[in-house]
Amino acid sequence: MLKGHLEPLLLAVLAKGPAHGYAIIESLKAASAGEFDLPEGTVYPALHRLEKADLLVSRWVKAEGRPRRVYELSDRGLRALGESRERWSHFSRAVTTVLGSAG
Repeated sequence: MLKGHLEPLLLAVLAKGPAHGYAIIESLKAASAGEFDLPEGTVYPALHRLEKADLLVSRWVKAEGRPRRVYELSDRGLRALGESRERWSHFSRAVTTVLGSAG
């Protein structure tokens, strides 16, 4: 179900502020009331794709005595998030209309 939607969801989580991978996973899980409990093997490759596309930037920081990579939205990522929200709004309205009129 998440195919094609994971990247915008990650951008939305990071719109709240910079975070490391595990915190992103936990924020997504909490924001979805547990529906999106994703494995690291799904999230980290998506974060790397977003960074390669210049939608995220990252830096290494020391937290609790160990290095962690912290991700944050770039200006381009913020614009992409706005576009994704707009596309989702149009799509979800259309689906709601069709499902509401069916039967």
